[in-house]
Amino acid sequence: MISSPNYTQERAVAETLARRAADLLLHHRRAGFQTEHKTSADDPVTVADREASELIVAGLRSAFPADGVLSEELTDGPARLTRERVWIIDPIDGTKEYVDGTPDYCVSIGLAVGSEALLGVVLAPDQDELFTGIVGQGIWKNGQSAGFSTREPQRSVIAVSETEHARELHTYPLPNMKPSGSIALKMARIAAGEADATFTMSPRSEWDIAAGMALIKAAGGTTTRRNAQAILLNQPDPNVGRGILAGRPDVLAWLTAELLRLEVPEQVHGVSASDDVWALAPAEAQAAVRAGARLHLRQAGGRLVAWALVRPGARPVLERLEGAEPHRAVLDRDIVRIYGPLTRA
Repeated sequence: MISSPNYTQERAVAETLARRAADLLLHHRRAGFQTEHKTSADDPVTVADREASELIVAGLRSAFPADGVLSEELTDGPARLTRERVWIIDPIDGTKEYVDGTPDYCVSIGLAVGSEALLGVVLAPDQDELFTGIVGQGIWKNGQSAGFSTREPQRSVIAVSETEHARELHTYPLPNMKPSGSIALKMARIAAGEADATFTMSPRSEWDIAAGMALIKAAGGTTTRRNAQAILLNQPDPNVGRGILAGRPDVLAWLTAELLRLEVPEQVHGVSASDDVWALAPAEAQAAVRAGARLHLRQAGGRLVAWALVRPGARPVLERLEGAEPHRAVLDRDIVRIYGPLTRA
């Protein structure tokens, strides 16, 4: 199939594959399945994830053989980095919610062109809600035109991670927080005006946000890292590395100031000398990075509250973990999710 300049064919293929994947997910829910875990108990995976990924990837490769593919459940390789167009997929964004039997999960299919998200399709199977966005053309929910709300920033609805809210975010007096699971579905609902912005305390990966980025951008909004740095897609490492912000520009301006004022923490992983938070790291941590260690830190309002050094390898070694509780414990849990079981020095 030849791609079309207005993405009509891409939209049709992505929507069809999302619906087929949703049918498969609902089938597995009815039939039952075993749950496994990747790196930790916080990172479940099921046969439904894998089969939905295979279905979507096969469909995209058949329709657009010249395009690259990046899926959470697909073995990654360098070939996609040579492609101008790359499909970025999460067959189940919100696997924990899928496993727990709640409706807050979705199929997420995004198309990046030249490292920018241009088309996004997000489908919530339980509610049969289909969100589609094409940059320069608009947003549709179940085929009907949609868009941002007009709420004042101070009255805006802030969609947040249910896990982060339950763990610690509920202790911060940020108004109108609405906890939920899938970030792709949060971003879709923001683009359709059902919420106004979202942020995370911990990093996300490209497959979590690619489709949502296209939806937000198609509605006239932005998605950045917590420090307002742009997010480029189809990178060698698909981990974004730090928390994100997404939504209406006016709401994000207000929200950024509130997060700084309230000192809402953020994890930053794989810190290097080019990062804005490098200056927060102790001299000994900076020296360890130069010697090959990976630095992970937690900052709140521009203050260092916890940091860790991991020595990569077949069995990664946690060489150092410093900070006050509960920040130290949260950072430790985040690191285990990244690396899996660690040797502790």
